Amino acid sequence: MTELVQTIATPEDDEISLLDLLQVIVDNLRLLVLGPLAVGLLALGYSFTIPPTYTAKTQFLPPQQQQSAAASMLASLGSLGGLAGAAGGIKNPVDQYLAYLKSVSLQDALISRYKLQERYETKTKVDTRNTLTANVRMSSGKDGLISIEVDDKAPQFAADLANGHVQELVKLLGKMAVTEAQYRRLFFEKQLAQAKDNLIAAEVALKATGISSSVLKSNPVSALAAVAGLKAQVTAQEVKVGAMRGYLAETAPDFKQALNELANLRSQLAKQEKDESVSSVASNTAAGKDTGDYVTKYREYKYQETLFELFSKQFEIAKVDEAREGAVIQVLDAAEVPERKSKPKKAMIAIIATLVSGFALLLFVFFRQALANAGQNSESAQKMVQLKNSWRRALARA
Repeated sequence: MTELVQTIATPEDDEISLLDLLQVIVDNLRLLVLGPLAVGLLALGYSFTIPPTYTAKTQFLPPQQQQSAAASMLASLGSLGGLAGAAGGIKNPVDQYLAYLKSVSLQDALISRYKLQERYETKTKVDTRNTLTANVRMSSGKDGLISIEVDDKAPQFAADLANGHVQELVKLLGKMAVTEAQYRRLFFEKQLAQAKDNLIAAEVALKATGISSSVLKSNPVSALAAVAGLKAQVTAQEVKVGAMRGYLAETAPDFKQALNELANLRSQLAKQEKDESVSSVASNTAAGKDTGDYVTKYREYKYQETLFELFSKQFEIAKVDEAREGAVIQVLDAAEVPERKSKPKKAMIAIIATLVSGFALLLFVFFRQALANAGQNSESAQKMVQLKNSWRRALARA
């Protein structure tokens, strides 16, 4: 029976509690209304002292991966055609270009170009990068466009820094191989530079012998050139096979064909070198030991010359393909000087300050009323005294 009475009385107690809370709000209505309004007005006034921030935005389309026509052109030349197939592989470049934009190399280039360490008044480059990251937002959409937004107190600088990201990205891509044609261009550019150095060294060594070509009556120049050219073709075919190992299985028909071509070239080279060694012995007997040294140096020179010509052709083809692909970065909207500030949003600051202060004052009023009610109850008052004593002891120990 007692439990039933308590159960029936519970809704009434809850109703009284809600009415008490409403009464507390009405009693403190002036504080709960005027207090938040005053805080909101103060926040609004403070927002006028905050320096304005401007946001500049640029959008660009990263290069789309496409299959180059160089594969068929290289196949017709034969020597290094397999490298065309090894250059592909990037399927979705958007995430990769976002990583480039956030890379330390690109950020350091921007820091040096725009003197950001002095502008942001930071002590280290790490702090400067963190500040730059905080002021720059990058995103990509389903349309494949990449957006860059830059915040700064100077509208002109915000636009310059946004466009500078794209410009530095273009420079970075120029040093790297991203598209298929760029892969091949960069590879053959390095090979061409190395072949050029070797050719110069071989030419210097040939001139150092001091023997004219007239002493080679028994060993014609054409024979030496043929052997050197064949040796260069063997080297080029070895490079091709090495590149094909990266993207073809050993059982693939193209890989087997390349191995057969390499074996045939090596067989022809071995035969030519054997014939040349016989004629070289005869030449050395007739013209002396210095003539044999000249033959060796001349053969090396012709080998490096042929190799240089092969790499030059491949390099030119890669450059044509890279130019045919068009601009690496296609800027859709270049960043313009913003005419309106993006921050601070004064109205939003005032509204948030008003709501937060109103909620805080409401909690304060309820807490104050709870303490007043506890003081009227002897049991609650005793608990409050014990709580105060415990709090004092805790502070004393600290």
